[in-house]
Amino acid sequence: MASTLKVLVYSSNRNVRADVINALGKRPSADIPELAYTECATEPALITLVDRESFDLLILDGEAAPAGGMGIARQVKDELFHCPPVLVLIARPQDAWLATWSRADGVVGLPIEPVAMAHAVTRLLSTRVALSKSANS
Repeated sequence: MASTLKVLVYSSNRNVRADVINALGKRPSADIPELAYTECATEPALITLVDRESFDLLILDGEAAPAGGMGIARQVKDELFHCPPVLVLIARPQDAWLATWSRADGVVGLPIEPVAMAHAVTRLLSTRVALSKSANS
């Protein structure tokens, strides 16, 4: 198992990025390794990062402007051969259908609720950790 898992947090709002990181902390569950965060505020920066680096999870703000996380989620799912799980943050429960369209692997509502955030991230990363363990066996 990796000593740390790399998480990319995208939002044009630095407060949303901080809320995500503060809600999750270093290790949201004993079932997964510690998290190492990379933050980005623009779509071009995100695309550059995912092209150059390997991440274990992408957390994308569906309310980011001018490029929302749901459109970016769909783009990375289409363009990255081994796309990591994508968690989309939505402000309205009615937008859950858009998250499905975007091919997001998980959805969490805004404002961030730490328990819900930790649960969603743990679910997505536990699956990834289990797949990594079986590949290394």
